[in-house]
Amino acid sequence: MTAGATRETPRTAGLVEAAAEEFLRTHDDRGGCDIVVVIPAFNEEASVAPVVLAVPGEIGGLRTSALVVDDGSSDATAATAEGAGAMVCRVGENVGQGVALRLGYRLASDLGARYIATADADGQFDPAELPRLMAPLLAGDADFVNGSRRLGVNVQTDRVRRLGVVVFGAVISAVTGVHLTDPSNGLRAWRTEVTDTVVLKQPQYQTSELLIRTIAHGFRVAEVPATMYERSAGMSKKGRNWRYGLRFGRVIATTAWEERAGLVGARKPSRRRAR
Repeated sequence: MTAGATRETPRTAGLVEAAAEEFLRTHDDRGGCDIVVVIPAFNEEASVAPVVLAVPGEIGGLRTSALVVDDGSSDATAATAEGAGAMVCRVGENVGQGVALRLGYRLASDLGARYIATADADGQFDPAELPRLMAPLLAGDADFVNGSRRLGVNVQTDRVRRLGVVVFGAVISAVTGVHLTDPSNGLRAWRTEVTDTVVLKQPQYQTSELLIRTIAHGFRVAEVPATMYERSAGMSKKGRNWRYGLRFGRVIATTAWEERAGLVGARKPSRRRAR
């Protein structure tokens, strides 16, 4: 199973394949990236460069590279990211953050990455904190590490979304049996085997899907403190709070149902061990 295995429409799948082929053709000399930080971006020209520049060049002695997946932006997001030093994969049309992330995971694996991390292009999470997330992975204590604003610092002023983090964290903890405090954090890191194994399907709100499926497959998940800032530029693309919450909850319910057998097994001692 590869990181690119999805249930995409034929059109979306065609766009993804074309983008992947073009990227690998033009980046065939960029192998040897030990850690690839995947940054999905849609019309984030004003904020993407500082995010890319904040990605450490090395973590724990491992070479780190930024990979921006430009999800059909109509502005200069791709050029700005390249100017800041990122590898950029351009998707011809907007296909959704979940699809863009899956493409990024697939390309990171194709580049030979041992570890994959994520950051948001809007600047709400700081890639400079990635060494803290990588520490449990490099020590062999976890397979997947989730950043948590509740364990760290959250300067976001939207009270409804702050409450949503608490509520949905409790829901995911209940269905997985793993205590999680932040189900929608944009800062995460894991061994590449995780997304080479887990099949992801959601076009949006993939953070909860990835957590649930990772736990259901027996991988060890840990959380470390992270900081969440207010968006540095532009406007949120998540829509109204009630709609975002409804869709986020639906992804949790759908994924938990599909993975119910694995979640029962995951409550027993983990079958996975870090390599």
